This record gives sequence, structure tokens and C-alpha cells, in this order.
Amino acid sequence: MKVLLFNGSPKENGCTFTALSEIADTLTKQDIQAEIFQLGKESIQGCIDCRYCSNAGECVFENDVVSAALEKAKEADGFVFGSPVYYAAASGQITSFMNRLFFSSRGVFTHKPGAAIVSCRRAGSTAALEQLNKYFTISQMVMVGSQYWPMVHGNTPDEVRQDLEGMQTMRVLAHNLAWIMKSIKAGQEAGIELPKLEETRHWTNFIR
Repeated sequence: MKVLLFNGSPKENGCTFTALSEIADTLTKQDIQAEIFQLGKESIQGCIDCRYCSNAGECVFENDVVSAALEKAKEADGFVFGSPVYYAAASGQITSFMNRLFFSSRGVFTHKPGAAIVSCRRAGSTAALEQLNKYFTISQMVMVGSQYWPMVHGNTPDEVRQDLEGMQTMRVLAHNLAWIMKSIKAGQEAGIELPKLEETRHWTNFIR
């Protein structure tokens, strides 16, 4: 089994990476492969609502970080999305990334477990988490929690490592993620089928 962890910070070895690394190390100890995917420092084109992916099954903006991530996501069994907190929200970079990734995913994330974690100096963390968690709840994913809201505090990686509660929260999240993944696998091996959608998908707006 494999977990793909996305670092939504432009700092490759910063605070967000430090939190994700704690999760990755814990997963590895549970014999689960963990890969941290760096979004990098380049600008990420936002979604333009062209609906190209609805028919083509891929984003109209090809061969960028979103396309590369989607290919890796097809082989993953679980996901963690990490972001620094900017103005009580997730980074603009990971927001553009997730908008396009999920919109063009064609069910890649369906029925798989996912979690969000954030790093901040002081505040704004719960608002950023709420933003990220909404991608999971609209995509039929299993949302993974921890013993506290999954956040770390600190202005540098060293300060984050001193946030003992935050780092423990990352480890507990990793254990919960591993348990859910193993439970899903055991259920499939036991013949438990995945939930099925109703035949007709209803789309409703409120204009009369």
C-alpha cells in the first residue's frame, strides 16, 4: 500500500514538510510506502472552468505538476495534503492545485482515505483545515482525523519539532490512516463491495 503526501508549501524543507515527514516516517514503520510530492515554487495555473476534463478525462493544461500528481494518485491508496496557513487559508498554490486535481480526477480519489494537515505560526489553522477538508467530503473519500485538529505550530522546522503535541498529532493521524487503509483492504479481500452510485445523478439548481 502507498500513501501520497502533497507539500503545498514553496519551501521544500520547511514547516509543512517537517509535519508531513513525521507522518511519512510513521507510515513507513507500518510497512506502508510513503512519498512526499513537492508542488515546488513554480506558479500553478488555476482552473478556468472550461469543462475540458469532463469529456477528455484530463486537464486542458497538460504536462504540469497537476498532471504528474494525478498519474501518481492513480497508484496510491491514501492521501495527505499539507499546506502552510496564509491569511487563515490554505496557500494559493495548493488551492489552484487541488481545484484542478480533483476536478479532473474522474474518481481517482473515490472511496480512498484522505487527510489534511496545516502548519502555522500562531492562528488561522482551523479555517485552512476546513477549506482543505471540503475536497474530501465532496469526493466520496474517507476523511481521516487525529487526536486533535491536525496542525503544527512554529516559525521554523526546529520550532515545529518542539511542538510535541503537534508532532504527536501527526503520528496519531498516520496510525489512523494506516488502520483505515488496512481495513479497506481487508474488507475488499473479504468480498465487501464498494458502495455504488444511484443510476441517475441529479443536478439541481434553485432557479425557477
